[in-house]
This record gives sequence, C-alpha cells and structure tokens, in this order.
Amino acid sequence: MDAQDTFFSQGKILDCGGKKLDLSKPAVMGILNVTPDSFFDGGLYSSPESALLHAREMVRAGAAIIDVGACSTRPGSAAPGPEEEWGRLLPVLELLRSELPEAVISVDTYRPEVAAKAIAAGAGFVNDISGGTMEGGMAELVAANNVPYVLMHIKGTPADMQNEPQYAGVVQEVADYFRRKIAELEKAGARQIILDPGFGFGKNVAHNFELLARLDEFVKTGYPVLAGMSRKSMLNKLLGISKNDSLNATTAVNTVALLKGASILRVHDVKEAVETIKIAEALKYST
Repeated sequence: MDAQDTFFSQGKILDCGGKKLDLSKPAVMGILNVTPDSFFDGGLYSSPESALLHAREMVRAGAAIIDVGACSTRPGSAAPGPEEEWGRLLPVLELLRSELPEAVISVDTYRPEVAAKAIAAGAGFVNDISGGTMEGGMAELVAANNVPYVLMHIKGTPADMQNEPQYAGVVQEVADYFRRKIAELEKAGARQIILDPGFGFGKNVAHNFELLARLDEFVKTGYPVLAGMSRKSMLNKLLGISKNDSLNATTAVNTVALLKGASILRVHDVKEAVETIKIAEALKYST
C-alpha cells in the first residue's frame, strides 16, 4: 500500500462525537465485554454496575477509549439478535455517559442499526470486526455521523473463520482488502478510518505473526493502525500457555506493534499497555 496524505497524517486528531482524541502518541483502547461468552472475560461484566466499575478502573489506569461489545466474536461463536445485543448495550452506555463523561466510548458491533443507536446514546467511535462485509450501510452511517471507524479485516465469519484459513500471501491480501474498503468508505464520505489487520480473525499463528512482523507496511499508508492481540490464541498456541497466563506475551507483542508504528492498542489489561507505550515512547525520543 502506498503512503496517503490523510486527515490523520496531517493532524492526528480524532473527532469522537465532539470529544477530541490525540493520536500523536499511541492510545489504549480498553476492552469492555458485556457478554456472557467472550473468550477471555465473558460474564465478568455483564451487569451494568460491574461494567461501570471496570470501565472506571480502565479510565483511571489510562485508557483513552472504552470499547463496549455486546456480541461475542470468539471463534465458533453464534451471534445474538440485534435486539438482544442492544438490550445489553443500552444500560451500560447510559451509565458510562453519565458517570464517565470524559471517556471516549466506542461500540464494538458490525450492525449499523446497533451502531446508530449507540451513537445516539453517546458512543463516538465504531469498531466493526466485519469491515462492513456482514451487513450493509455501515459506511454511510459513520460518514453521516463523522465518527472514527475501525476497519478490520476478517476472513469468513466468527462461526467459521478458524476452519483452516488459507492465503496466497496474507499481508498482500489484507492490504488489497484495505484498499477496496477504504475506497468504499471514502466514496460514502467517511474520513476517520483506522486500520486493524484482524489478528486471530481468519488467520493461523503463522499468518498472525507475519502480519505483526510487517505491521509497518500498513502504518506507511498514513492511516492509524490498531493492534488487537490481547490474550489471543496466537500467543497461547505458540507458547503452550492458557489465556490466563498470557499477559506477559501480550505485552511482548504489543511492544513489537508499537515499535512498528501502531497508534492504538486494544487490550484487556490497560495498566500494562500504558506502561508499554511509555517505554516505547522513551525509546523513540532517546534515539
């Protein structure tokens, strides 16, 4: 992918529903799953009260964005209906808006109808694992609302994406996908686009590490890049450990992602990610 003169390469400021987010240095997106079945923390924050407590902890630890998801996308998962997804989201979004007004709230959904309701309820960021491939209308929605949009690459769907995924060349295929989807988004009028290679979404361990090793190729486009590898199976399978023991491995791959130029780390463990960013930034300014 060729370098682009983008909104981000010029100013590096996201407009998140009226709240500004400066990406001149990397930011942390804290994961808030309000689902019973997410792969790492399913069920821990399924009540609005427990979700608020966890969100408050993440903001205190330095999270710039709270990414709220109510539809599990773990491998093999079956999605709830949009009504159930929204029913889980609404009380949490209402609490976050009233109790953490300074936080940038992201909604993790591939459904435009859910994203539209979330934006109306205070979300200023859309994180779409499907890149608009599962349901139509997302490009038009984010354009109309001028909110940042995480464009993620996925091969297949959560139900089947890990059934022996194949690529002729994973980096090239992801890059080609980004070109197509960016063109669609910009044609619709969307401008605040963040690229996410989709670690673990239709990739095997080798694919994931090739994407990480060449993450800088996506950074060179001028669009911000989000790295979401927190406690994923690419680490567990490589090291022969459980997801509960993968914090150290998560920190290791996040360090690589930052040194490759990632702008956002999407994580379960905010404090450790914030510390990792501080160390990476210190290295940058000491050379």
